[in-house]
Amino acid sequence: MKKMSVTLLSAAVLSALSLSANACTGLIVGKGASVDGSIMIARNEDFGINNWNKYLAYRPAQENEAGDWTLGNGLTVPMPAKFYGYSAIPDWDANTVDGDGKFYEERGINEYNVAISATTSAEVNGKAQTADPLVEKGIIEAIIPTLILPQVKTAKEGVELLGKYIEQYGAGEGNSLYIADVDEAWLVEIGSGHHWIAVKVPDDSYAMIANGLRIHGVDLSSEDVLHSTGLVEFVEKHQLLEQADTASFNFAKAFGVTGDVYNIDREWLGQNMLSASTEQPTRQDQYPLFMKPDQKISVQDVANVLGATYKGTQLEANGERPMRVERQLESHIIQLRQDMPKELQGLIWQSFGVLPESVLVPLYSSLQDYPTPYQTGSDTYSDQSAYWQFRSLTALASAAPDKYLPMLKATWDKEETKLYQQVSSLDMTLKSLYQSDKQAALNMASDYSYGQLQRTLSMATEIRYKMMTDLTKSTEKKYSEEEFKKIMSL
Repeated sequence: MKKMSVTLLSAAVLSALSLSANACTGLIVGKGASVDGSIMIARNEDFGINNWNKYLAYRPAQENEAGDWTLGNGLTVPMPAKFYGYSAIPDWDANTVDGDGKFYEERGINEYNVAISATTSAEVNGKAQTADPLVEKGIIEAIIPTLILPQVKTAKEGVELLGKYIEQYGAGEGNSLYIADVDEAWLVEIGSGHHWIAVKVPDDSYAMIANGLRIHGVDLSSEDVLHSTGLVEFVEKHQLLEQADTASFNFAKAFGVTGDVYNIDREWLGQNMLSASTEQPTRQDQYPLFMKPDQKISVQDVANVLGATYKGTQLEANGERPMRVERQLESHIIQLRQDMPKELQGLIWQSFGVLPESVLVPLYSSLQDYPTPYQTGSDTYSDQSAYWQFRSLTALASAAPDKYLPMLKATWDKEETKLYQQVSSLDMTLKSLYQSDKQAALNMASDYSYGQLQRTLSMATEIRYKMMTDLTKSTEKKYSEEEFKKIMSL
């Protein structure tokens, strides 16, 4: 994440992007590998610049007239007869451009509890690009959730539909993305203009994803593997692999760039955090695609991975690009829970700005309306924008990072612990209430999420006021760390 086309951004912004790699980090957790039996797909959305405001949105179901559907990058496909409702987190400028105005919706859950997180960008190697060039108005990150979420009822159906579009219209980028429902989660990778592969994540395992293509060692004949038509023949014809072993196929090596420390350092770090008992050397060419965790994985564990740095590890001195970077726009952890009523099976833990200096707020799928500050703001700072209230905390902390960053993290970690406990308790209440009064349960879930968005935003604003006050004191009168720690106790 993210590669924006010239049709979407000005030359000035594109120039800014070229100065910094655009990349995200992701994690997929199988239902047997999580503490509560939920499937989780999670990702940091990182960008080349820090001031790209994000909105919360819900796209309601609708009937469509026959005709063409033109998406944000100019791709035109036949208009589906109907759209299913789904949630999204679009960019602020989605409402200022021509077309349908839905760009970089990034993640969401539809009314059938199909969830998508898209994407972690990945480099396509030169040989694969020459053999099957990327398509300018093809499938790209900016349109994937918008294109797929309103059309599918299962995760596998989503994988197959996306694959069909790639083969028919082409892809404009190399990407990894995650599609899941309450039964299964899939890692999908796009490797060239028309070739792709998808692998179902084993229930007892997780997949750690950085910005290199990851899929390797998979049996193409397995029912847990889907791929583009003629994939093996294409790889053999263009000699993308020395040997195309269909029983242990290496899609990542055929189409991507393996061994890039920018990516493999993060892969090692995530696997080291979740599976420390399996010792692995740093900077291997490829790390295992799936691993079993030492302990069942919680939402908090996923958050810890997404906010990690190399501090205290073998790579502390020379690790490349950790998970926590200051150009994070938002982070999300999507849970899909089989044991909840259908309308409440999806739960998105959503933060704005840099994850360790922000808070993950639980958003039940029944929530279809959001406080105004979460639908406000641009690339210019505004007191009215929720994104800016959270993002500004990291900006202010940069004035004295050793003092402020640990305190921000401690404050929000304490708040998240409360939220984890509240959701666990609320889930039981909701399941019971749903049996007697379905609408009351849905309203309760929505009201809770709406209220937490408001409350945590108020906390962020109050913290910002306190930090500004401390920063503007004279050097002699600044609060000590101990004094500020007490002040920060909200």
